[in-house]
Amino acid sequence: MRSIRQQTTDNLNIDWKNFYKNVFALVVPMAVQNLINVGVTATDVFMLGRVGEKVLSGASLAGQIQFIMMLIFFGITAGSTVLTAQYWGKRDTDTIEKILGMGLSSGILVAAVFTVLAFFIPDTLMRIYTSDAVVVTEGAKYLRIVGLSYLFMAVTQVYLNIMRSIERVVVATVVYFISLFVNIIINAVLIFGMFGAPRLEIVGAAVGTLCARITELVLVLLYAHYKNDIVKIRVRHLVHMDKVLFLDYVRYAMPVVLNEMMWGLGTSCNTAIIGHLGSEAVAANSVAQVARQLAQVVVFGISSATAIWLGKTLGEGKTEHARAYAKRFIWLSLILGGLGGGMILLSGPIVIQVLALSPQSQSYLTFMFFVMSYFVVGQAFNTTMVCGIFRSGGDTKFGLYMDVTTMWGCSILLGGVAAFVFHAGVPVVYAILMSDEIIKVPICIWRYRKYKWLRNVTREVRAAAVAAPIDDNAADGNLDK
Repeated sequence: MRSIRQQTTDNLNIDWKNFYKNVFALVVPMAVQNLINVGVTATDVFMLGRVGEKVLSGASLAGQIQFIMMLIFFGITAGSTVLTAQYWGKRDTDTIEKILGMGLSSGILVAAVFTVLAFFIPDTLMRIYTSDAVVVTEGAKYLRIVGLSYLFMAVTQVYLNIMRSIERVVVATVVYFISLFVNIIINAVLIFGMFGAPRLEIVGAAVGTLCARITELVLVLLYAHYKNDIVKIRVRHLVHMDKVLFLDYVRYAMPVVLNEMMWGLGTSCNTAIIGHLGSEAVAANSVAQVARQLAQVVVFGISSATAIWLGKTLGEGKTEHARAYAKRFIWLSLILGGLGGGMILLSGPIVIQVLALSPQSQSYLTFMFFVMSYFVVGQAFNTTMVCGIFRSGGDTKFGLYMDVTTMWGCSILLGGVAAFVFHAGVPVVYAILMSDEIIKVPICIWRYRKYKWLRNVTREVRAAAVAAPIDDNAADGNLDK
């Protein structure tokens, strides 16, 4: 006999054809945006890979600083999405403008710190990831120039990500496409010295990235001023914050910011461990990471769409609809993750033939592609769960706890011991460092079945909850009946 819960879901009379149509209307533009963003990194990797391993390794490791900063930006905006998506379900644009102001202020402050560090102590930052003097020197050249773009990125990333949460996704696609075009042209001219320009190699790649980021900012400000009549950037919201809303923001956004920071620092720590195993391992890993990002562009679009769609649905008070939608998003993540893993396996031999890598790097890369083929499936499932389903209803602390335990208490700890105590080979260390996403799968399934994420967190609902407290365990039990 089917459960009462299944019968309730069937009685919702959901138009699944329309559901998929609307979801992929969100996913496709975001997937294209992710592809374009990866394209900027892939352009540097491909072009610098033609110059040499030391230069490629320097740019790749320097990019870790930006990677950590970007994850903080993502944490700021993903945490904001918990609120903005649900307020969007209520069409409360005034509150969304206040949240946007808080997000921009936070992003600019973070970017200012990273800019100062990148400009004044790039060598020190590079030595965190490698002891190779040549790689440190090359990376410092890149970092000092790219660091100037961080403030531009703060405004662009925060604004466009929050626009996603109110289903304005196409503008980011246009902005990033133009940015990629600028990046490719300037990279090609300055890295290789085309059309009479000086051959700048890694410095040329940095200048290309800086110009691309300036282009993004100009386009975003033009759109915000002339085209977006729904949610505006208000200067007053940048300097004066609504105290009540700020407390909501801290409650739901700060765990996400800390989660992304810990995950980013963990991923960066993985890179640092690999960085001390030699430039061959670094070069192979930089290529493997780009392959992973390419394989995941649609998956990350699904996780973002999950957070937006479920957040809006919960904001509308449609709890059972959100439950039904979540199941479909889970299956979509697994299917797309499997396709991404297959793509990595098939592309491995082709990539090895294209890039100018040493035989040792090629051997490492072959193994890394194999590990990535199953890693991306686990990451697709976990990302959709944590960043999409759980966060949509305010369950933002769980991801923080899980990443700290599975990454820092397991894969990073054991990987570091294997590398520096037992002096294991690169393949063994790499497999251990990439094991965290597999460990997370059963934990995410357990949390999903708790249904802590099925909550409306907008201010009116919370005010009513204060007036009439509800027992969490009783509420969770009622969801299953």
